[in-house]
Amino acid sequence: MPANDIRAKIKEAAPEGKISCSLAFKVAADLGISRKEMGELLNELQIKIIQCQLGCF
Repeated sequence: MPANDIRAKIKEAAPEGKISCSLAFKVAADLGISRKEMGELLNELQIKIIQCQLGCF
């Protein structure tokens, strides 16, 4: 999947600029990207992680 399509899908999953940790994991799996790549893209897109499963955010 092209990078722009991946970014668009992530933005779609986080319309208010926030995404839960569990949803971020699910979207990453659906898009076929690693959790690390997802984290990098979230940072790039300035999307904040909420309800972190590790309690970090």
